[in-house]
Amino acid sequence: MVNPDPQFWAGKRVFLTGHTGFKGAWLTLWLESLGAQVHGYALAADGAHNLFDTIDAGSRINSTIGDIREPEHLRNAMVAADPEILIHMAAQPLVRASYDDPTGTFATNVMGTVNVLEAARLCPALRAIVSVTTDKCYENREWLWGYREDEALGGHDPYSSSKACAELVSAAWRKSFFSVEENGPALATARAGNVIGGGDWAPDRLVPDTLAAFAVGQSVAIRNPLATRPWQHVLEPLSGYLILAEALWRQGAAVAESWNFGPSEEGAAPVHRIVEYLAGEWGAPFSKSAAEFDDVQARGWVPADGYHPHEAHSLRLDIAKAGAKLGWRPRWALGETLARIVTWHKAWLAGADMRAHCLAAIESYNSTQVPKEI
Repeated sequence: MVNPDPQFWAGKRVFLTGHTGFKGAWLTLWLESLGAQVHGYALAADGAHNLFDTIDAGSRINSTIGDIREPEHLRNAMVAADPEILIHMAAQPLVRASYDDPTGTFATNVMGTVNVLEAARLCPALRAIVSVTTDKCYENREWLWGYREDEALGGHDPYSSSKACAELVSAAWRKSFFSVEENGPALATARAGNVIGGGDWAPDRLVPDTLAAFAVGQSVAIRNPLATRPWQHVLEPLSGYLILAEALWRQGAAVAESWNFGPSEEGAAPVHRIVEYLAGEWGAPFSKSAAEFDDVQARGWVPADGYHPHEAHSLRLDIAKAGAKLGWRPRWALGETLARIVTWHKAWLAGADMRAHCLAAIESYNSTQVPKEI
């Protein structure tokens, strides 16, 4: 299996949007550990608890607080950084939030992507662009098999639709402005599954809500217990983004296309299974294994009351192309992923050095060769 190459990343100037978010903080730390010169651009880290501040991710990089909806400020920051590699992750990332603010969601995810790519046109040293979207960019037909990269784009909710639009924006800029034959940067998009991991405190997300409830001895209310999602540890897609960026640098147009980074087949699991497994890992008062739960309260969840807007019921990704062409494959099975999340959260509650904890997790991930099954 392929690991990100420290020799490649050492000294590389990387412009990373969304670096203060959950995924962004993990990637900032990983890039820093590889020796890259990271220039981050994002809104200020949000919430009383956030991973960016918890692991002190901004102390050793060039961090600019800004909004990708402000093109001039973004352009000035990117040109000043003179990046060689651009990884665009800044987004409005929540389905339910997109129902509350569809205009803001499209402004950030669509026009924000336009602003990022327009700024990139002014950076002569730039050779590789990874634009991150989502597994939800596909026209969801509730299939039992995974979507391939050439499947139709779509989106029932504003978030999914906005990310499908971001895919179209990226394709248009690749074809219109980023000609590799004319020494332009190679641009690819990356579609990840439902990313979970330690340090995620985002509101209205399954794992953060579950752990917050368990921490005070309560069951969590869940909306769609039977909905199936492709769950994966945050380090899985981040390794894919890094390996893809290396491939874009070395192979150019040959890999300048869309890529899925998802879990193995067993990682596609219903929502209730995630909560039940977390309950088993958490322990008292949720001390039973998932197979032993005999009542709703004991298994760690209860059905959520009230109206809930539409969300896809079944979603899976086909990751064969990333394996065949990039040498990328998922490493941590669902059980190990969930166990690591509980371990991370309990370490944080105990006041551990979470920066060191995250660095150790990255090292452990890089040394894992054979995926472990539940």
